[in-house]
Amino acid sequence: MELEMEDQNVEEVETIDTLDRDPSTEFPLRESRLYRTRFPGAVRQKAYRFDGVGGYYNKEWDLTEGSGREFNWYHVELPRGNQKLSVLAQYLIDVLCPPLKLQDILSLVTNGPFCGHVDGAFVFRVNSPGPGSSNFTLRIAARVTENSLITVSLGRVPRLGFSPTGQSLLSEIPSVESPSSRRKDEELENGGAIVIREHVLEFLLTMNHSEEADNPVPKTTANLVVHVIDTHMDHLQDIVTKLEMELDSVEIELDKGGFALKKQMLDDRRFPKMHLNIQRLLQVIAHGEQVFPRVKEKCTTKSWFASEDIVSLEELVGRLRRLKENVGFIANRVTAIQAGLDSWQAEQINRKLYYLSFLSIIFLPLSIITGVFGMNVGGVPWTEQKNPKLKDGFLNVMLICVITLFLVFLCFMFPTVYVYISSWRRRRALKRSWSLNRKSFLRRTMGVPERGGYLRI
Repeated sequence: MELEMEDQNVEEVETIDTLDRDPSTEFPLRESRLYRTRFPGAVRQKAYRFDGVGGYYNKEWDLTEGSGREFNWYHVELPRGNQKLSVLAQYLIDVLCPPLKLQDILSLVTNGPFCGHVDGAFVFRVNSPGPGSSNFTLRIAARVTENSLITVSLGRVPRLGFSPTGQSLLSEIPSVESPSSRRKDEELENGGAIVIREHVLEFLLTMNHSEEADNPVPKTTANLVVHVIDTHMDHLQDIVTKLEMELDSVEIELDKGGFALKKQMLDDRRFPKMHLNIQRLLQVIAHGEQVFPRVKEKCTTKSWFASEDIVSLEELVGRLRRLKENVGFIANRVTAIQAGLDSWQAEQINRKLYYLSFLSIIFLPLSIITGVFGMNVGGVPWTEQKNPKLKDGFLNVMLICVITLFLVFLCFMFPTVYVYISSWRRRRALKRSWSLNRKSFLRRTMGVPERGGYLRI
């Protein structure tokens, strides 16, 4: 009985506490529930704090700005896939909505080029349309303030992050291990050398720079903006380098390959797909040509943007233009290879048509013979085969056939005969004029007596 009474007293105290509790104390709990993450793990988030003297630290995702010389960087990596823009906008709203507004978030995720001020912050983006699963669909957007930077990218961008510089791979002489070469484990253990796989070496050749190594830590927000644009340019350069290597390997395969390889490339539509990817890459470069010069112009008006950073942005713009020319050369190479394959396919079709024409030539006399001997000339008009005096109905039909063939032959031969006669008359006129000019030249130079008659004018 005593235990039951104590339990009732405890329940009464709890109900009284809940009734007397101030509703303002519950507001933080409601606020935390309201802004709870709806898509946990959908995007990858990185947050850094820079001290302004060359050091950086990982920090919490609170979207606060730095103070003094310190500045913060918040980066969001959208997943690569065939999601709609509305889904990507939901992801950004989930992680950026407080304190960013809807207008700020939509300016970061919308497709197309943009450069301007949104809600007091400087915003620029280079977002290319297309399927997100494609490696040639690139998106980078940034919201810049004096002590804060928020960037959004599609997938992982190489060299965008920071890591301490490790020991160089070339500090020792490396050995490349190819799949064809077989080495014993004892030799590798005794040698103690660095072993590089062949496919790893090919991957490193496609990279314009080392992977997340030897990146200078920015000391100002302007340095960080230049670093973001520089890594975007490096990413484009890596894609172009990979395309060039792929084209080189394809040309070698075409030189060595035969009918089966060329037929497979035509069936797979390899070069039209490559040409489409190049057009997407050119669209990304065109967006950069529209945005980055405007970024340089607007950054010149910022007091916290140094002149060295302006010069770096100008160099990046020139590098982008040179990259566009290089992509144009690659597109011409792809077009030339596709034209070669199309001519090869046309040659194969012509060869098959030649075989069919040869077979038709073989069977044409047989069809003529069977047609001649299968004719029933008894019902042919005006032959009058019933009249014993006129029994030449078959000869009349054959004569008509011969005359018809002769007329058809003349119709086909008339252009050739006309061209031949015209050329013969032209040659004759030129020869005659040359002989007359030669005689007049001899009369003027050697004093040959002139003959009577008319002179050629």
